[in-house]
Amino acid sequence: MENEALIRLVVFVGLFSLFAALETFAPRRDRRQTRKARWTTNWAIIIIDSVTLRAMAIFLPLLAVGAAYDAQTNGWGLFNTIELPSWIEIIFAILILDFAIWAQHLITHKVPLLWRLHQVHHADVDIDVTTAIRFHPIEIALSMLLKIGLVYLMGPAAVAVILFEIILNGTAMFNHANIKLPLRIDAIMRMVLVTPDMHRVHHSVHRHEHDSNYGFSLSIWDRMFRTYIAQPAEGHDDMKIGLRWQDDRPAKLGWSLKMPFQKW
Repeated sequence: MENEALIRLVVFVGLFSLFAALETFAPRRDRRQTRKARWTTNWAIIIIDSVTLRAMAIFLPLLAVGAAYDAQTNGWGLFNTIELPSWIEIIFAILILDFAIWAQHLITHKVPLLWRLHQVHHADVDIDVTTAIRFHPIEIALSMLLKIGLVYLMGPAAVAVILFEIILNGTAMFNHANIKLPLRIDAIMRMVLVTPDMHRVHHSVHRHEHDSNYGFSLSIWDRMFRTYIAQPAEGHDDMKIGLRWQDDRPAKLGWSLKMPFQKW
């Protein structure tokens, strides 16, 4: 468990640094706000999110990875009742978890109460690698509860959950990053993975566009369920990021945390 946390931290820091550097030298769009203003708030939010998960661990000692160990020990869950080669089990578990996160993301757009929480993510008026970590702590807590429940139902190997978390964090940072990929490479990559240009459509101010491209890792789910939009109507250079009614207040920490409880 300790090694798992260290591995995830090293991968996170390494990928964050890589994408932040690429944004500096090969940006896709000009920024509306300075990095200092936005990054201070977005990093403060992830610190609060981390504290929230630590607090949850007091009452729920077994979070997602711990739940996998517990399910395996007690023989709970689908994968603990059937015999599969370990590599097939890991692939199936990652695919199921990725679909679950896709479905959760779609639901947060459709249920008004959950959309209030999720708007904190969409309120960022620029989109870059730090947007990937900008989620309201209540939404993070609810997402963890979903993953815990799903892990107990599936009973996957702990290594599958660890790999999924690493893949999810890495691909989320990649597809939120403000980096310019050659169009041919983007077209090839998005056949499997969600690319920055594909996910940027999801952060459009236009509701029909931000109700699309829900995937964080694999692009297959949006294609399968017809929620895929290839490009924004206004083009990537001219499209507006964020929410229609907002201003620059999302760069303020207090405003962002209070946002779900305000009347708009």
